[in-house]
Amino acid sequence: MIVELGHFALILAFGVAILQAIVPMIGAHKGWSDWMRFATPASQVQVVLISLSFAALIYAFVTSDFSVRLVATNSHSAKPMIYKITGVWANHEGSLLMWNTILAIFGAMVAIFGKGLPPSLKARVLSVQAMISVSFLSFILFTSNPFLRLARPPIDGEGLNPLLQDLGLAFHPPFLYLGYVGLSVSFSFAIAALLEGKVDAAWARWVRPWTLAAWVFLTIGIGLGSWWAYYELGWGGWWFWDPVENSSFMPWLVATALLHSAIVVEKRNALKSWTILLAILAFSFSLIGTFIVRSGVLTSVHAFATDPLRGMFVFGIIIITIGAALTLFSIRASTLKSTAAFGVVSRESTLVLNNLLLAVSAGVVFVGTIWPLLAEAVTGAKVSVGAPFFDMAFTPFMVVMAILLPIGAMLPWKRGKIKKALKPLQGVVVLTVVLLALVWTLQTGEGMLAPIGLALAFWVAAGAVVDIAYRTKVGRASVGESVRRLRNLPRSEWGKMTAHFGLGIVIFAITVLTALETEDIRTVNAGETYPLGEYEVLFKGVEPVQGPNYIAQRGEFVVFRDGKEVAQLFPEKRVYPVEGMPTTEAGIQQNLVRDLYIVIGDKQDDGSWAVRSYIKPFTAWLWIGLLVLSLGGVLSLSDRRYRVAAPAGKAKPNAKPPAAVPAE
Repeated sequence: MIVELGHFALILAFGVAILQAIVPMIGAHKGWSDWMRFATPASQVQVVLISLSFAALIYAFVTSDFSVRLVATNSHSAKPMIYKITGVWANHEGSLLMWNTILAIFGAMVAIFGKGLPPSLKARVLSVQAMISVSFLSFILFTSNPFLRLARPPIDGEGLNPLLQDLGLAFHPPFLYLGYVGLSVSFSFAIAALLEGKVDAAWARWVRPWTLAAWVFLTIGIGLGSWWAYYELGWGGWWFWDPVENSSFMPWLVATALLHSAIVVEKRNALKSWTILLAILAFSFSLIGTFIVRSGVLTSVHAFATDPLRGMFVFGIIIITIGAALTLFSIRASTLKSTAAFGVVSRESTLVLNNLLLAVSAGVVFVGTIWPLLAEAVTGAKVSVGAPFFDMAFTPFMVVMAILLPIGAMLPWKRGKIKKALKPLQGVVVLTVVLLALVWTLQTGEGMLAPIGLALAFWVAAGAVVDIAYRTKVGRASVGESVRRLRNLPRSEWGKMTAHFGLGIVIFAITVLTALETEDIRTVNAGETYPLGEYEVLFKGVEPVQGPNYIAQRGEFVVFRDGKEVAQLFPEKRVYPVEGMPTTEAGIQQNLVRDLYIVIGDKQDDGSWAVRSYIKPFTAWLWIGLLVLSLGGVLSLSDRRYRVAAPAGKAKPNAKPPAAVPAE
C-alpha cells in the first residue's frame, strides 16, 4: 500500500510540476500577480509529494519488500541496514528519484528564501525549475519507474554491487546530486534574466549563493568519490580520468568560472552575457554527466543504465534543454549590454583570463571524454583516451591559472599596475624561486614536475595569506588596528583566502603524490621479505576470513624500518556470494607524512601471491586540501550579504508598492 501511495504521489507531483511550469510563466508575461504567486505554493506542494514518494521507496528497501522489482534487484535481506538505505540511490531508478527530490527541494528553497526577488523574476525562475522537473519526472514515470511490482516476488533479493557497499560511496552520490541539481538554480536564474532582458548587481548577488552552494557540494562529492576510489578499488590511485569522474569535474570547473564571473557582474556591472552563458554551460555539463552515467554509451566502473531507450530519453532532454537555452541566449544576449570599462591590467582582466582558462580546461576534459564515442561512431574503431592525454592537455592551463591567482587578487578594479600589485608579493616571489631552485637541485635526474608543482603550491597558498595581510595592513599599521581590520573583514574575504589556501594544499599533495611515489610490483611467497623504499616488508601469508556478507582471503604484511615494526597491513580479496562478485580491499596505514599501501592479487601456480606495494607521500593532505577548499565556500556562504542576497535598503516614507495587474 505504501509503495502505491509513493507511486501516486509521484504522478501527482508530475501534474503539479506541469502547472508550475506554465501558470507562473504566463503570469510573468502578462503581469498577472496572482498567477505569478502560484509558483510558491506549487513548488512547496511539489516538494512534499516527491519527498513522500522518496520516503515510500526507502520504506520498501528497509522492509525488504521484494515484490518491488527495484528492491529485488538491488537489495538482500542479509545486507546491513545502512546499505539497505543507501541502496535506494545506488541504482538507476532510485538515484533518479533522489535527483528529482533534490531538484524539488531547491525549487522550494528559492520560493521560501526568495521573498526579496522581483515577482516576475521569481515566477520565471520557479517556472524554469518546474520545466526541468517535468523533464526528469517524465523520464522516471515513462522509462525508469522505481515502483514497478513483480507478479512473483523472489524469496530474497539479488543484492547490491559490493563496490557500492561502502560508507564513502554511500554519501558520494547525494553530495554530487546536490551539486548537479544546485546548478539548475543558476541555470533558471540565467533563463529568467534572458526572458526579462535584465542582468544587474542584484541579479548577481542572487545567483552567487546558489552557485556557491552547488560548488561546495560538488567539491565534497568529488572528494568523497576520490577517497572511495583510493581505498576501495585497490588500483593504487585517487583519480583515473574515468568518464564518470570527468562528468562531475566538468561542471565543477565551469561553476568555478561562474562564481568568479558573477563577482565582476556584481562589482563592475560587466561580463553580463558571459556570466549568463557560464550559468547555462554549468548546468549543461551536469546534464551531459547524467547522460554519460545513464546512457551506457561509455564504460565506467560506476556507470548505471545500459538501456538504449533511457539513453535516448536523456539525450532528448539534453538537446531540448541546451538547444532552447542557447537559442534564447543568441537572441537576447545583445540586450545585456555592459556599461563598465576596464584596462588590460586590472582585476577584471585577470578574472576574464581565469574564466577562459577554466572554460577551456572543461572543454579539454569534455573532448577527451567524448572522443572515444565519436571516433567509434564515425570510424567504427575503438579509441582509448587515458591519463597521458588529460595530464598533457589539462595541466598547462592549471599552471597558468595558479600563477595568475595571487596577482589577480592583489590588482585593483578597473585599472592597475603589475609592479604595484607585485610589491606586497615580493617576499613570496623570492621564496617561491628559492624553493623551485632548491627542489630542482636536491632531486637527482628527475623532471621538473616536483620543482614546479611545489613552487606553485607555495605561491598560491602564501599569496592567499599575503592578500589577507595586505588588506588588514599587517606590518603597516598598529597591531590593534590590524586586529580590528581582521575582525571586521567580511566572511566572504576569509572564504576566498581559505579556498585559495586549500587549492595550494591540493596542488602540493598532487605534486608529491605524482612525483615522489614509490611503487613495487612482484610475486611473494609466505615468509619472504622484500624491500620497499626505506622499509622492509614481511609477507606472513594468507588466511580465509568470513565477513558479515562476504568471504575473503586476507593477507598479513608486517612493515619494518631500521629493524623496528612500524605497521601491520591486512589487504583482502573478497567474494560476495549473493552477488557472485569479487572485490579488492587495500591494506593502508596512513599518517600525515605518508601512506603505506599494499594490495594482494591472485595466487600464482607456484604458490606465490601477486603483490603491489606503494609508499604514497602526503596523501592525507589531498583530502585535507579539499576540506579546506570546501570550508572556504562555507565561510563565504555564511557571509550575511550571501544570506540576504542584497543589503536591506531604507524604506521611503509613504512609499507604495507598484500596482500589479490582476488576472483577467
